[in-house]
Amino acid sequence: MARMKAAIFVEPGRIVLDEKPVPDIGPNDALVRITTTTICGTDVHILKGEYPVERGLTIGHEPVGVIEKLGSAVTGYREGQRVIAGAITPSGHSYACLCGCHSQDGAGTRHGFKAMGGWRFGNTIDGCQAEFVRVPDAMVNLSPIPDGLTDEQVLMCPDIMSTGFSGAESGRIRIGDTVVVFALGPIGLCAVAGAKLMGATTIIGVDTVPKRLETARRLGCDHVIDFKAVDPVEEVMRLTDGRGVDVAIEALGTQQTFESALRSLRPGGTLSSLGVYSTDLTIPLSAFSAGLGDNTIVTTLCPGGKERMRRLMEVVASGRADLGALVTHRYKLDDIEAAYDLFSHQRDGVLKVAITP
Repeated sequence: MARMKAAIFVEPGRIVLDEKPVPDIGPNDALVRITTTTICGTDVHILKGEYPVERGLTIGHEPVGVIEKLGSAVTGYREGQRVIAGAITPSGHSYACLCGCHSQDGAGTRHGFKAMGGWRFGNTIDGCQAEFVRVPDAMVNLSPIPDGLTDEQVLMCPDIMSTGFSGAESGRIRIGDTVVVFALGPIGLCAVAGAKLMGATTIIGVDTVPKRLETARRLGCDHVIDFKAVDPVEEVMRLTDGRGVDVAIEALGTQQTFESALRSLRPGGTLSSLGVYSTDLTIPLSAFSAGLGDNTIVTTLCPGGKERMRRLMEVVASGRADLGALVTHRYKLDDIEAAYDLFSHQRDGVLKVAITP
């Protein structure tokens, strides 16, 4: 049986490079040879044991590659074709899909989580930090890469671009809105780009890392706030003449950033939450206006499927959102343990790491 290299979850604190069999595929699947992938903040939650997955699972959910083999029932694609698949891989025929909530396809109660049913790569099936990955329901999830786009140009599409943009979309940003984004990691930076595309005319970014603040300005932030220098909520209120923002996007997943986003809203504003939280949240009475502020709190799991991927790659191809600066480091798959060490400790100004077999 053919074998491949893969990044495997062993136990909390240990993701190691090892060998395992190349995946078998069923009639509706495709085998994709990975040419580029990356590490996500959610993978770090898995590494730390903050999000539970089965031991022995291949990690990773952001695949860029080439079709190696097609299942017998898959049509409309060819072997050797360059493709991506979203981090969320809906079946297209579940109740969740048919009511328009593709990301919750197959949602159950595994490990006590009622959501995230559509997130399979590196969660419920083997992921793509490997030489090969099995893509389920290939005709729903494989999206051909347009000619002229490189692997790195489309590397953000499977997850962080889709997630960041969805933060702006779920917040229902309108032309002329003022938006604040708390935490300018890769997802927050994509939220900035998404807010600009949605029509926000004043975008405020909050972080403390100089490189991230600089990148946020390039992607569309009109103001940046170093939360170590000033109180970010007070500064947001100063910048908005005490009005507050129309939409606050939380892109980290902590009590502090969630609460600050809530306190930054105008009455009737929307908190769009993208962070993955590892502890319980509390909502302070004053920040919640005792429930009388007409505020909306909405959460979003990264939209997937081939149509979502096509649209995102169209944005990249148009040049309207240049996310190339997000890839700050490059590693071979053989060195993925070192890449995890760098990324999980956020050293050397890392934003995203491109991993190539």
